Amino acid sequence: MTRVKRGYTARRRRKKIRLFASTFIGAHSRLTRTTTQQRMRALVSSHRDRSRKKRDFRRLWITRINAVTRKERVFYSYSKLIHNLYKRQLLLNRKILAQIALSNKNCFDMIFNKIINQK
Repeated sequence: MTRVKRGYTARRRRKKIRLFASTFIGAHSRLTRTTTQQRMRALVSSHRDRSRKKRDFRRLWITRINAVTRKERVFYSYSKLIHNLYKRQLLLNRKILAQIALSNKNCFDMIFNKIINQK
């Protein structure tokens, strides 16, 4: 029987996992089994949080638009604003609306007046 020299494939696999986990703290970056577990956990978290990030930004934009909308107009809210935007077919997404509301107040007021005056 011929001699089998082992270790190259396994070493290459472990090295790849170690490189991924090199910034982890303590045994999570040194021990192979813990490193593998932490790598799996990190990948699961990153996958989950990619969709959560989209959700969080949407919530932030909605909150900003609502705050600016309610600031000077007493009986007006975010939901009425979005409803009237769709009714008037002004296609502005929430991200752009939030940026306009924060940076350019006059432009937001012009959009708002356009919605109100077309009733």
